[in-house]
Amino acid sequence: MNTLFDKIWDKHVVQIVEDGTTQLYIDRLYCHEVTSPQAFADMRTRGLKCFRPEQIYCMPDHNTPTHDQDKPIEEPVSKKQVDTLAKNAHDFGLVHYGMNTQDNGIIHVVGPEKALSLPGMTIVCGDSHTSTHGAMGAVAFGIGTSEVEMVMASQCILQQKPKSMRININGKLGNFVTPKDVALYLMSQLTTSGATGYFVEYAGDVVRDMTMEGRLTLCNLSIEMGARGGFVAPDETTFAYLKGREFAPKGEEWNKALAYWKTLKSGDDAVFDKELSFDAADIEPRITYGTNPGMGIGISENIPNLNSIEESGQASFLKSLDYMGFTPGEQLQGHPIDYVFLGACTNGRIEDFRAFASVVKGRKKAENVTAWLVPGSWAVDKQIREEGIDKIVEAAGFKIRQPGCSACLAMNDDKIPAGKYSVSTSNRNFEGRQGPGSRTILASPYVAAAAAVTGKITDPRTL
Repeated sequence: MNTLFDKIWDKHVVQIVEDGTTQLYIDRLYCHEVTSPQAFADMRTRGLKCFRPEQIYCMPDHNTPTHDQDKPIEEPVSKKQVDTLAKNAHDFGLVHYGMNTQDNGIIHVVGPEKALSLPGMTIVCGDSHTSTHGAMGAVAFGIGTSEVEMVMASQCILQQKPKSMRININGKLGNFVTPKDVALYLMSQLTTSGATGYFVEYAGDVVRDMTMEGRLTLCNLSIEMGARGGFVAPDETTFAYLKGREFAPKGEEWNKALAYWKTLKSGDDAVFDKELSFDAADIEPRITYGTNPGMGIGISENIPNLNSIEESGQASFLKSLDYMGFTPGEQLQGHPIDYVFLGACTNGRIEDFRAFASVVKGRKKAENVTAWLVPGSWAVDKQIREEGIDKIVEAAGFKIRQPGCSACLAMNDDKIPAGKYSVSTSNRNFEGRQGPGSRTILASPYVAAAAAVTGKITDPRTL
């Protein structure tokens, strides 16, 4: 019996090319402003039109400022990229969700919330965190700019078929332990290359119990384990989330789609190339201490000692700690921090803002902390205000900014200064990722909130 990955992949195979590469049909292409300009330019040069324009959606997100979006962007490179996407979408007849419109946000937040991403689809974008959409029960992965052009021109892509892996997480998560912590835990166990060459299906009690927001976070971080992508088989949680959303099928079409979606699961006798199992009881709130997402610890643990690191990895381990200003064996709880970032395609959804608000309610922002709270879309912003979350966080001394990728990466105004510590709910802690010389500690919204009100790395369970 085939795995779910096989079922979706095989349904989209157009042909197997002579060298064994698959020509794969793509249901949805998302374009943002950073990886699409060259693809559009080449299409123009070759005199090509988009083959199926109705399956392509464009949205700026990386370069959008998170304040004063009604004014022109000041930074010239950012302005040019955002303006170029608008022009390209217009010239090629594509849907464009422009900056400061109610449809805008981060493309990996907006796609699922509009039900543009649906179970059984193949989905691509010139962005590695396209794996996020796998939470819908889709095969979703990032592609390069030349491949973006390939999909524009033919609605197909040439790919080697990845191997399949299933990761089971069973049991029940403890208090203040989130899908972000699950992902950070998996990365520490598998390392950042442990899933290279695989497409990962997440399963088990913990995944079944997750909300859609939680699954989106988990799938978002698949790429940080080296996986080609990650996904969750669609179930009642998926169907309830999708029903009634803007692009979800309606009426009789919904019933037909639902009948098909219910077939999208791996068979009981499905054979995976690799299968791993983990216990929820082993996972606590987590933080990273190094310069890749796999360098993480439980918040109550100490940074590993040098003798616990394989000899081949000791030099890079020490280099990472030197950059971060930490030492082997150090306890990080109580370490002062400077910035807190809540947002990104990893943790910019309504559930993340609810979690943050639940910790800061009745407390005050620490004076030494600059905090950026950035919704992943204008739809999330609207929900924040409808639920009164804005009032809770504002009473604690915080401000909700406008949607965008923000401080996830240093492509817009929201940059962490050199040497400063940022507790961030984003997905990457590479050197300079949040700004030249910045030091990033990845964490969940609960841990970020605890740091924001105490001014230091704090276990939210102690509050």
